[in-house]
Amino acid sequence: MYILGISAFYHDSAAALLKDGVIVAAAQEERFTRIKHDPDFPINAINYCLSSANISAKELDYVGFYEKPFIKFERILDSHLAAFPKSYISFLMATPLWLKEKLWIPSLIRKKLNYEGEVLMIEHHLSHAGSSFLVSPFKESAILTIDGVGEWSTGAYGIGKDNQIELFYETRFPHSLGLLYSAFTYYLGFKVNSAEYKVMGLAPYGEPVFYDLIMKELVDLKDDGSFKLNMRYFSYDYGLKMTSSRFNKLFGSPRRAPESEIKKFHQDIASSLQKVTEEIVLRMANHLYKETGLKNLCLAGGVALNCLANSRILKETQFKNLFIQPGSSDAGGAVGVAAYIHYTLLNNQRSFVWKDAYLGPEYSADQIRDFLHQGKIPHREYDRQELLKVTARLLSEENIIGWFQGRMEFGPRSLGNRSILADPRKAENKDKVNQKVKYRESFRPFAPSVIWEKAKDYFEIDIPSPFMLLTFNVKSKKIPAVTHVDSSARLQTVKREENELFYDLLSEFYKLTACPVLLNTSFNLRGEPIVCNPEEAYLSFMRSGMDYLILGNFVLDKKEMTPLKEEFAYEKLFAQD
Repeated sequence: MYILGISAFYHDSAAALLKDGVIVAAAQEERFTRIKHDPDFPINAINYCLSSANISAKELDYVGFYEKPFIKFERILDSHLAAFPKSYISFLMATPLWLKEKLWIPSLIRKKLNYEGEVLMIEHHLSHAGSSFLVSPFKESAILTIDGVGEWSTGAYGIGKDNQIELFYETRFPHSLGLLYSAFTYYLGFKVNSAEYKVMGLAPYGEPVFYDLIMKELVDLKDDGSFKLNMRYFSYDYGLKMTSSRFNKLFGSPRRAPESEIKKFHQDIASSLQKVTEEIVLRMANHLYKETGLKNLCLAGGVALNCLANSRILKETQFKNLFIQPGSSDAGGAVGVAAYIHYTLLNNQRSFVWKDAYLGPEYSADQIRDFLHQGKIPHREYDRQELLKVTARLLSEENIIGWFQGRMEFGPRSLGNRSILADPRKAENKDKVNQKVKYRESFRPFAPSVIWEKAKDYFEIDIPSPFMLLTFNVKSKKIPAVTHVDSSARLQTVKREENELFYDLLSEFYKLTACPVLLNTSFNLRGEPIVCNPEEAYLSFMRSGMDYLILGNFVLDKKEMTPLKEEFAYEKLFAQD
């Protein structure tokens, strides 16, 4: 049985294909269109999923959509009418697309896919819940979903048991932890629904001096984790901006202009917001534990990408086991709705656990070779073992390497298949990769990838972290390039059964240097999605300060390359950032 799940029209549109309950393919639309966080209908991602299984849309048993558009439109109408006439311009901009396309999802899907079967739609936060619990290793678990907003819900508590999910409490719009975080992202001069992770990275540089002010004026937080926002300070419920003029007055400073200097004030704002976020999440989790008494917790929604909050749940609540899938933002809703249809609506027994993120396109040696030959691109080809030795040596010699292997990752993290790699022992590699390769802000941290068996030697860790969604304190002073200013690291642990080639590269680097860790960042330039195909990897390599590119078993040396015949405008890297 084939079930296609779709998420679209808000943020990170994606498609996922399940065969008999097993995820066989999943990808975000941005990887094909090269538009970061592309919200449009994910026709390219859908076509990839179908082609990966060698089927047509006519062979699908069901198609699922990750929310209920009419209920969402009801919320948009209600919010704009309540704020009229202030909402007039926003209403005029939003309504035509809803009336033309977004309300008619089943018809749109059938038309675009030439599909005549059934289209099922479930609630947004039920899709989030399904994307975590139904593919988790737990037979029974508490469930917590937190994001910006779905239809009306901005967060939900629930329980999953066997193949059933019950959500018994929700936070409703406009009161939203995700939108609170996005409002501060906007105030700090970063792009909403794109750069919230920058705020998290900036937070450790500051002090939470505005925490009390935020809790007094903006957030009315109860002991059970429920909260209300003081909407006098926000305008996202009716306007085109996230905050009102009162917000600026409250903090005594206007919104930071994008790309302008980041000052101590901005660092302190980020730190204060992060503390507020963690406090709200902890209270939610503690209350959920009291309500359920369960030791397992499944987490989903965009806020589940906040690895600092995730880690505090494990450290400071009574939950013993935590599961977060790699694409927990809206992209994961495509998996969630498909899983919910297969397991819950069709009452199939659960048989699949989501263990790795490698669900995207892959390219054979012949395809890569053809690309290199057609472009007359100098290269060397190695067998597998020699490739590992050559790559490890190049890394130990302080080279920055683009590493392109196997199937592309699903979700926002590069986990060893579409990665930029460097030696973590060299402190200067942090600035080198930020400034000369990624062209991004100097405060941005890098993640370490480590062999699981050696993880405890370098980090205060007792559980695996395969998806880079948890932070741990760094024990060793030998890896300064991946140690953040607060002595923490957002960590990927690598087991051989999860990614054999990447594990073996880490092992080869360990044999050579006695260090089982590599600096691992996503294979993209600032403002661009992670690369999908060999040509995109090559262009990023040529436009940046990477020294070598490894495409499958082929090694490209920058010194041997002919410069691109283009005028590459670096400012375009910032356009979508």
